[in-house]
Amino acid sequence: MIQNKSTEITVGMFVAAGIAALFVLAMKVSNFAEFNEEVGYKVIAEFENIGGLKVRSPVTMAGVRVGQVSNITLSPETYNAEVTLSFYADFDNIPTDTAANIYTAGLLGEQYIGLEAGAEDEFLQDGDVIYLTQPALVLEKMISQFLFSKAEGDE
Repeated sequence: MIQNKSTEITVGMFVAAGIAALFVLAMKVSNFAEFNEEVGYKVIAEFENIGGLKVRSPVTMAGVRVGQVSNITLSPETYNAEVTLSFYADFDNIPTDTAANIYTAGLLGEQYIGLEAGAEDEFLQDGDVIYLTQPALVLEKMISQFLFSKAEGDE
């Protein structure tokens, strides 16, 4: 009887640890628990196509996380996606001619914004706009262009 209770307690602790591990994994995949540093300033970048980019997606520069996506809206004038980037307070020296690209990483195809620093002496401030952007690559669009070019070449 005593051995049966200790087995039940051990199994219960194992199940509880498994549930806790799944919760931590879910938070890590969703980037929900990542942005706990103080936000320094926000910048807007406009993209033709954002693919699967989501709010709370990482913003990186040279592989270092410098912020996250805080908002995504549709511009009523240009019909492009306006992405608001929230930068950590530590990264206040990003040049104004920085380029923003949407990349895909990981096994789940998580998309993030990668920044490439420019050479300007002035730095981005709260409310500035990043004009040099490259949209996300959509696999279906690339495949259709490839098939269309092959079909034209066969005739």
